[in-house]
Amino acid sequence: MNAKRRSGRAGAAVAAMVSAVMTAGLYACSGSGPATQPPPGGSVPPNPPGKGVSPFTGLPAESAPVLAVKIDNVRPARPHTGLGAADIVYVEQVEAGQTRLLAVYSSRLPATVGPVRSARESDLELLRQFGRPALAYSGEQSALRPLVDAAPLFPLTPGDARGAYFRSQDRPAPHNLYVRPERALAAAPEAGKAKDIGFRFGAAPPGGNRVDQHTVRYPATRFTFTWSATGERWLVAMDGTPTRTTDGGRATARTVVVQNVEVRPSRFRDRGGNVTPYTETVGSGTALVLRDGRSHAARWSRPAADGVTSFTTLGGEPLTFAPGQVWVVLTGR
Repeated sequence: MNAKRRSGRAGAAVAAMVSAVMTAGLYACSGSGPATQPPPGGSVPPNPPGKGVSPFTGLPAESAPVLAVKIDNVRPARPHTGLGAADIVYVEQVEAGQTRLLAVYSSRLPATVGPVRSARESDLELLRQFGRPALAYSGEQSALRPLVDAAPLFPLTPGDARGAYFRSQDRPAPHNLYVRPERALAAAPEAGKAKDIGFRFGAAPPGGNRVDQHTVRYPATRFTFTWSATGERWLVAMDGTPTRTTDGGRATARTVVVQNVEVRPSRFRDRGGNVTPYTETVGSGTALVLRDGRSHAARWSRPAADGVTSFTTLGGEPLTFAPGQVWVVLTGR
């Protein structure tokens, strides 16, 4: 399925900016599947991206609403659909040591995203830094609904966005629910547009360690990121199998952030009685940033839920990401 780009030129000023960025080596994505990523060493300065540039990817993009989609990630839910068009992909731990993905879209919308699953309490805190985004998900347990209603976001379940969801016949429930992003956003016309969340893009920081592969382990799953020098991006694998999408081939990332956070039990449980983990994304800690075939030790800081998450070198300088899709892997300290 072709992803719909919402990048473009809006007048001479934006055209000039796009031209300058292109000259520096940044290229907007086009066509279906994962975005065409720029080569390493882009020249975006380490300050908030300006008009005409996505604050989520550092690539040319029009200002557009933010849609987050909660995506199933157990083996029966794979391969995913629409993952390559996301600006940011978060990996979160859920019950029984499994993980789910929270994909954030703004620069472009794929025709379909999924499989879609239920939200968790951690999502509410994580999404506060985006202002008031829309959140597409399959539902939540009744005890969590008051927290969802009080959160600064637009909840978009199948009941909230009628006609935006459908079930596929190629896999069994509950791993077959998909959302059409454009239709979902139509049910949230006041969803907030993309804004600065703390990411900085530009030339690679000095130093770092050469690394060809890095694995992040959870109790019941693992993610491996392998550097492709020819593709100039990280190839994603889950549980030892290359991650592929139904609409765009291999899942890849230009930058991978392994963010070490506190993962503690919440007061919620799933239907099987398993305690739901709560991933704390407000506070500070260490991180490992993978870009351009190197790893960089980093620190992260987010003093308040409605503030940005900054990433710095150990010396306190802004740690710039490679322009393109960013994966943020939230893992327990």
